[in-house]
Amino acid sequence: MNHHRLPLLPVLATILGLALFSIMDGVMKAASLVLGAYAAMCWRGFAASLIMLPVWLWRGQGWPQWSTLRVHLLRGCVASVMATLFFYGLVRLPMAEGIALSFIAPLIALYLAALLLGEKVRASAIGGSVLALAGVVVIAMGQFSASGDVEVVKGLAATLVSAVLYAWNLVLQRQQALLAKPEEVAFFQALVQFGFLGLGAWWLAPFPTGEVWWLLVISAVLSAASLMLLSWAYGRAEAQVLVPLEYTAFIWAAIVGWIAFAEPVTPTMLVGVSLIVAGCLYATRKVPPVLPEAKPLG
Repeated sequence: MNHHRLPLLPVLATILGLALFSIMDGVMKAASLVLGAYAAMCWRGFAASLIMLPVWLWRGQGWPQWSTLRVHLLRGCVASVMATLFFYGLVRLPMAEGIALSFIAPLIALYLAALLLGEKVRASAIGGSVLALAGVVVIAMGQFSASGDVEVVKGLAATLVSAVLYAWNLVLQRQQALLAKPEEVAFFQALVQFGFLGLGAWWLAPFPTGEVWWLLVISAVLSAASLMLLSWAYGRAEAQVLVPLEYTAFIWAAIVGWIAFAEPVTPTMLVGVSLIVAGCLYATRKVPPVLPEAKPLG
């Protein structure tokens, strides 16, 4: 009875967090069009580090132990490459399409769990993967028929590689959440992002000037706010309730893309994202943790 009721505040916090993330994606797309994805990510990391430093000092627990710091470093580097590739792709694709392609990440995470943790790949995961792959093909074919541009091919490839890294990021995120508070996670992710991408800043990320800084600062604030909202929500409701809400990001991305960049939502895109979402839901619905009420016999 009560366990069937939705936890309203965590659900609302998740939806708001995902909406802010989509707005942030739009702001970062605008910044990437001006600076390039690498430079935009590098200097957003700088801005986010400055914003999160006082929050971490106020709410944090001091300098983390090496075992925790190692996870911060690994996830920060993985997330930096992942996000840079994603925004590289987003510059070349409609926002809703980029988000739709990223939805294959949960499926990839199932295979990563099998590879890294020795978990068995279920038949439902294989069936879901086939559905999702069909969705990716539909979206790609829609892009190829609309434009055979090489830049579109680059965008599709970058977004799909980003989705693979995002799946790894999901595994690291779970590990990181057990070791550190959200404020510490947000600060070190921004700091590692700036430090990692800063290695190539001399050649690839010249110091920004003018109004583009406002885009970077707004993006950093939106990213931090979204992370806090999602961390708060996931601490107060089961993942099985909140994870399906991730697919609302497609709606927000479509709205932001339409308003900010006049990007249409095509029928092939809707068919493709429907197949991807259906594949993900089919692959994950039979996982044992999703059915906590089941009891062993005997």
